[in-house]
Amino acid sequence: MPETGLIDVPALSRLVDDGTIDTVVVAFTDLQGRLMGKRVTGRFFIDHILGEGGDPATGEGIEACDYLLTVDVDMNVVEGYRFANWEAGYGDFRGRPDLATLRVTPWLEGTALVLADVLDNADDSPVAVSPRQVLRHQLDRAAERGLQVMVGSELEFFAYDAGYDELARNDYRDLHDRTSSWYNLDYHVLQTTKDEPLLRALRNGMLAAGLPVEFSKGEAAPGQHELNLRYADALTMADNHTIYKNGAKEIAHLQGKAITFMAKPKIDEPGSSCHIHSSIWSLDGEPLCPAGTGSDDPYDMSPQFRAWLGGLLAHSRELSLCFAPFVNSYKRYQPGSWAPTAVVWSPDNRTCGLRLVGHGAGMRVESRIPGADCNPYIAFAAIVAAGLDGIDRGLDCGDPFVGNGYTATDVERIPWNIVQAIDDFERSEFANEALGDDVHFHLLHTAKEEWRASNDVVTEWELRRNFERI
Repeated sequence: MPETGLIDVPALSRLVDDGTIDTVVVAFTDLQGRLMGKRVTGRFFIDHILGEGGDPATGEGIEACDYLLTVDVDMNVVEGYRFANWEAGYGDFRGRPDLATLRVTPWLEGTALVLADVLDNADDSPVAVSPRQVLRHQLDRAAERGLQVMVGSELEFFAYDAGYDELARNDYRDLHDRTSSWYNLDYHVLQTTKDEPLLRALRNGMLAAGLPVEFSKGEAAPGQHELNLRYADALTMADNHTIYKNGAKEIAHLQGKAITFMAKPKIDEPGSSCHIHSSIWSLDGEPLCPAGTGSDDPYDMSPQFRAWLGGLLAHSRELSLCFAPFVNSYKRYQPGSWAPTAVVWSPDNRTCGLRLVGHGAGMRVESRIPGADCNPYIAFAAIVAAGLDGIDRGLDCGDPFVGNGYTATDVERIPWNIVQAIDDFERSEFANEALGDDVHFHLLHTAKEEWRASNDVVTEWELRRNFERI
């Protein structure tokens, strides 16, 4: 029986020796959450990328140009960053494999994958603005307070009965006609059966890669689906999220299909979310969200969890860039669209930005604010930072909102465009202090460049609206 899923170095060595594995993808994420890295031959990975005895701390790792943490989605060099720029010459940094993420990727023949931490070439210190390190920093802060953070992320996507290249050659003009189904398939078993060759490949491929898949289901628009992975500690969940997102695109491509995690492909249909469930636990594994025996809290919430939720309420708006990083992200926030517009909390109310769900050890808060286009490391880091501030300051979430969050008055709203989000994030003393000045500047500059780039094009909408009629 061939080895699958998570493997260790001795297992990899055996697989390389017998020819089962010939390639190891060593990768890290850029600011957009995409995997960047190198395909390394199996034997070179073992003999050189890893150190003596399979210790990555003493090995060569992989080198890559530091501009990769300053490019936009088109891989254009973006000027104005402190971290890397033309004046500094765009040198190299180093990717050191984290062997806890080493796994076989069964949908790619003869291939294994490992995620890497990004280090400064001069002194091996972590690169603060690399997304995995942004999250690690917040989890270290949580550990200093005796806490670990458990997270589950629910990614939605649209599937299309055409490949990426074909859709691009047609300038994405017939997306509505190319979705893999033609009516709302939310929880619909018959209609999702039509997409089962793709969805089954996704479920089984991820399981074989060591990612704990729970289920897939239809979502609330033609061709829209969701596949859920079981919750884990925040770093493992972010890693799994990233591997799944990249692998799902690869599997779709290999079937001649395409899927997109774009937040809002079509304005008159629901967008794709990344609902993030978070809960706090002690370092020895005790759940800290439920109040437990003797509590008079009407929702069985512990004071510490109420403070965590209070932090999310206090800071979700000013951190919205971490949840919605692109111009398109904000088109998802439409009334009645299943994407929230109000930063309020309520038990099991999907019109609210923050939804209390579960009970006992499973009690958690679901942030419905992030879109499927978010970088999970950045989004999780923002949630941890906000929750920790709530605990540090002893905030309370107050009474729950009751009613329809879309039509409510006198409630805080998610920014309706990236310009407002940039302003909120730039003025946020909390974001600067919690994330660190370098990270705050880096994320802010990225968002400003996203907005600038959107103003460098004339869209089809503008031409239709203005060419003849004004």
